Amino acid sequence: MTALLTLTVLALVAIAIWQMTKIFELSQLKTEKTEIANDTDNKNNGYLLFAFLIFIYGITIFCFAKYTKVLLPEASSAHGGEYDQLMWVSFAIIFFVQFITQALLHYFGYKYRGEEGKKALFFADNDRLEFIWTIIPVVVLAGLILWGLYTWTNIMDVNDEDDPLIVELYAQQFNWTARYGGEDNVLGDANVRLIDIDKANILGLDEADPNGEDDVIVKELHLPVGRKVNFKMRSQDVLHSAYMPHFRAQMNCVPGMITQFSFTPTVTTEEMRLNPDVVEKVKRTNAIRAEWAAEGRPNSDPWEFDYVLLCNKICGKSHYNMQMKIIVETEEEFNKWMAEQATFKQTVAPAE
Repeated sequence: MTALLTLTVLALVAIAIWQMTKIFELSQLKTEKTEIANDTDNKNNGYLLFAFLIFIYGITIFCFAKYTKVLLPEASSAHGGEYDQLMWVSFAIIFFVQFITQALLHYFGYKYRGEEGKKALFFADNDRLEFIWTIIPVVVLAGLILWGLYTWTNIMDVNDEDDPLIVELYAQQFNWTARYGGEDNVLGDANVRLIDIDKANILGLDEADPNGEDDVIVKELHLPVGRKVNFKMRSQDVLHSAYMPHFRAQMNCVPGMITQFSFTPTVTTEEMRLNPDVVEKVKRTNAIRAEWAAEGRPNSDPWEFDYVLLCNKICGKSHYNMQMKIIVETEEEFNKWMAEQATFKQTVAPAE
């Protein structure tokens, strides 16, 4: 009942405002038509255009000066450098064109403003101008598209060359699980229909497949630096997206199918922690957390940089917290860690 009364009041207020507007319009019929702009109005509007142009450029410069510090540091994968280069070249072209076109747009708005006694020049077409403003965007966009397709083809070329490490990323609301191929570097067959929580078979591995006996299932992703990694990705429930921002890597995890992505880590976790941009970010973050700690707020412990695997699809209420730590280390450190992990055969409960 309260909702109905509220809607009724709002409707009556809207009708009253509408009626008052009509009364105001009728009261202005015999007055001078001041809505027609004169030369002074047009000149002032031209000046306002320049003021707005200065505002656009000012806010752009401010954003670059203020917020570039929150950008990702240098890429930590072999393909990441080319990815970043394509992005920055695209940005440079966009901002160059924006700078020129906005300046011309606002300048022409002022120069060719309406003036009493001035008549606009009209001509049907200009072949030279139309050729210039057509061919230049075509050439630039074609170049960017071809470069992008070449980069995309290289990045998405998932193959078995260079003895890649095979890793499965398994997504479910709201956590990640990683599975390694073990000593034979071959993943055993798996299907969500084979999941058996009572036997600790949380990924649905086929217990009859010998390739799965030495598989290693973990909740923390370790990668050897300098070695190619081929990821096989599955989802148990809804659409997820495996996003590893520091490696410039992302691929959707789709229920009922296996998707793939491949990259070679080039910077260890310890090396990235010494990166000046990362050092500065950790310093800023911990300064904020120190303030939180003084106020008794949660999540105020000092933060240390780590690579992270995130979900980049809104998959539910805890999507924001669906992440897994990634550690990039030397081959020796990786092999030592792997030797300490239990295999699927050792962890799965025996059949009763």
